[in-house]
Amino acid sequence: MSARADGQPGSDTTSSTVAGIYAEPKVDTHCHVLDPVRFPYGDDSVYRPSGQEVGTSAQLMEMFSAYGVERALLVGPNSGYEQDNRCMLDAIARGEGRLKGIAVVPLDCPIHELERLKAQGVVGVAFNATFHGASYYRDAAGLLAMLERLGMCVSLQVQGDQLVVLGPLLERSGVRILIDHCGRPTVEAGLDQPGFRNLLALARTKRVFVKLSGYVKFARPAFLYEDARPCVDALLDAFTPDGCMWASDWPFLRATQRVDVGPLLKLFERLVPAADDRRRIFWETPCRILDFPP
Repeated sequence: MSARADGQPGSDTTSSTVAGIYAEPKVDTHCHVLDPVRFPYGDDSVYRPSGQEVGTSAQLMEMFSAYGVERALLVGPNSGYEQDNRCMLDAIARGEGRLKGIAVVPLDCPIHELERLKAQGVVGVAFNATFHGASYYRDAAGLLAMLERLGMCVSLQVQGDQLVVLGPLLERSGVRILIDHCGRPTVEAGLDQPGFRNLLALARTKRVFVKLSGYVKFARPAFLYEDARPCVDALLDAFTPDGCMWASDWPFLRATQRVDVGPLLKLFERLVPAADDRRRIFWETPCRILDFPP
């Protein structure tokens, strides 16, 4: 409660606003499950998440309940699991239809394995150039063709100008593409940097969609990530709310400072102040693109 001028309790408009955006129905299009007790990390894992980075399916559902997340797209993490998708598939199986997945697979993955994953709720595969490098995916045309044939997508994480290398391959493929974390631009380089220009140009394909998320990975915390605004505005202009989706990136793997879903939602409210635009980004676009019942 806030105090009125006469010192008596009054309405707290800030609390009302916070409750409002938390209650808006959402699809979280990029989050992870990590449960090393039930699903131990591989011995050859390059990075082994621990402590606050661990997030089980039960913890994920509690976060969803707190912030109005009705459905979600789980992305298989390279950290800890790499091509071991069992933890994610277990969460999908327990999710009562609320969860779908993005699997990590080898570039020579056979089509029968993709079909098996699809039958278990996987809608696409992850291409993480920030982990493997852009050149790793130069021979991925065969995998992309199979994904297109099966109606599956690519969830692509790039940073800087990596999209300059990968863009032509992806554009030729015809596959549906989800760009993680605003394309992770270099904010100091402005909107004219080559990778970001390439990303904006992909809007014309109408089969590339952008996750407005991951600000901790490319913006400056000293400004509460407000320096991401020019990039977000440009993405909204190019892709429109019908081509953009929201994501939390929970449980914030490798974050270099404290991150919480609540403040990220308040940031998103400042970046996208119109409730109708937020509904399209939070709900209508991801339900359509990921084939969740509306």
